[in-house]
Amino acid sequence: MKILKVENVSKIYGKGDAQVIALNDISFEVEEGQFIAIIGPSGSGKSTLLHTIAGLEPPTKGNVYFYDKNLYKMNKKERTILRRQKIGIIYQFYNLIPTLNVEENILLPIELDKQKVDRQKLEDIITFLNLTDRKKHLPNELSGGQQQKVAIGRALMINPTIILADEPTGNLDTKSSDEIIQLLKKANKEYKQTIMLITHNMEIAKLADRVIKIEDGKI
Repeated sequence: MKILKVENVSKIYGKGDAQVIALNDISFEVEEGQFIAIIGPSGSGKSTLLHTIAGLEPPTKGNVYFYDKNLYKMNKKERTILRRQKIGIIYQFYNLIPTLNVEENILLPIELDKQKVDRQKLEDIITFLNLTDRKKHLPNELSGGQQQKVAIGRALMINPTIILADEPTGNLDTKSSDEIIQLLKKANKEYKQTIMLITHNMEIAKLADRVIKIEDGKI
C-alpha cells in the first residue's frame, strides 16, 4: 500500500545571485513496510527533503501526500497533529527532554496527544531497546547510543505511519552506530515499520531495501 507520495517537490532559498536550489523537482513514492535510505553528500538536500516530508518545511513548488491527503493543504495545527500521531522523527542529536527519564521521554508524544498510555506496549518497547535497567535514568546518565535508543522508542510508541531518521548514527561511535541500525532493521521487520533513513554512509545505506541518491537537490 502506498503511504507517501512526493510529487515534483522543489525548495528554493533566497533570490537572484543568492538563490540556492535545495530540492529540484523531486518525485517518488513510498510503500508501507519499506526501509529506504536517502544518501548523498553534505548539502545535497537530504535533510531539507526529510523536513519537507515531515511537514516542517513547506516546498516552494510541488506536493507531499500521506494516504492521498495533501500535507500542505492542511493548516499548521493540522500538520502538527498529523506529525505527532503519524510521523516518528529521529534526529542526530536525540532531542530528548533532559528533565525526563527514559520512560517519560518515550511517552512524551502520547502524553502531549492526551492518549491513554499502553503500559504493556511501553514495557515491550523498553525490552526491545534493551533499556530495562535504564528506564528511570535521565538522558545525562545515558551513553549516546542509549539516548538514541530512547529516541527510537519515542518514535515507535506512537505506532507511526513512517519513521524519518535524520543521520541517526552521525553522533555515535562505530559500535553504537551498528547497534542503532540493527535496531531500526529489527523494527522494520518485527513491527512492520516503514522507515526512511538519511545517511551519507554507503555501508549503512546498503542495509536498506531501497536506496535513493540525492545530488545537488536531484534524485
